[in-house]
Amino acid sequence: MIIVTGATGLLGRQIAEQLLTRVPADQVGLSVRDPKKAQAFADQGVRVRQGSFTDADSLAHAFEGATQVLIVSVDKMGDEAVQRHRAAIDGAAAAGARRILYTSHMGASASSHFQPCRDHAATEEALRACGVPFTSLRNGFYAASAVQFLGHAMQSGEVVLPVDGPVSWTAHADLAAAAAAILADEGRFEGPTPSLTAAQALTFDDIARIATDITSRTITRTTAPDDQFREQLVGRGVPAEAADQLLGIFAASRAAEFAAVDPTLATLLGREPTTLGTVLREQLPSD
Repeated sequence: MIIVTGATGLLGRQIAEQLLTRVPADQVGLSVRDPKKAQAFADQGVRVRQGSFTDADSLAHAFEGATQVLIVSVDKMGDEAVQRHRAAIDGAAAAGARRILYTSHMGASASSHFQPCRDHAATEEALRACGVPFTSLRNGFYAASAVQFLGHAMQSGEVVLPVDGPVSWTAHADLAAAAAAILADEGRFEGPTPSLTAAQALTFDDIARIATDITSRTITRTTAPDDQFREQLVGRGVPAEAADQLLGIFAASRAAEFAAVDPTLATLLGREPTTLGTVLREQLPSD
């Protein structure tokens, strides 16, 4: 029984879908906060149970009989994120899982400029200490984030962001397919995987040029000082802490924390990873 947590989220749902192309439905279990949102999986014969990282009893039920548990990282930061991940790790170990997998990040490091990467590093330490073999999926930076950062540029024609560095923007669908492949081939990776990335690292200068080509609109790239960018975010109602975390992405990219590219994802997929241009072409309006 392979358990996937967070299977109603963007990444978790795609992992579950991909996993069902590799293993029988009765060998897949989903741990979700709201089982009603996973009814489509239940209809296929997948075991769906309510599970919350803040409720140990619910995890005991959701993880029952697990041979592997894939913990999809939560959409939180700091101590709250790490505590929830530790609770899930403890739950998987208590359920007798023989392997725990976790969706980490290519930039996972205690010294990262980006808070979530520090959280991933702390979670990986908890995995090392849990006594159960583990695999940490060092996912590339989500390409969907690049699309979000383009935001107002589709109306204004200008991408105004702090100075950045190259990032190997990677598609959710590719990372989901890789996770499913690793789950189906238990033990393929011990500990952290190599970085699971697209084949090219791009800056926002590059992204502006790609967006211009795709949309047939001129998209220019303008840099904003960090302090000014933060003030603008706060002025638009973004909480100060969240604004600081967003700035952390740019500080980390300038430090080349997300610049690596690695062939491992292509090997897992059996093809070249999806390019950022393809992702933008699918999601940006064109004339």
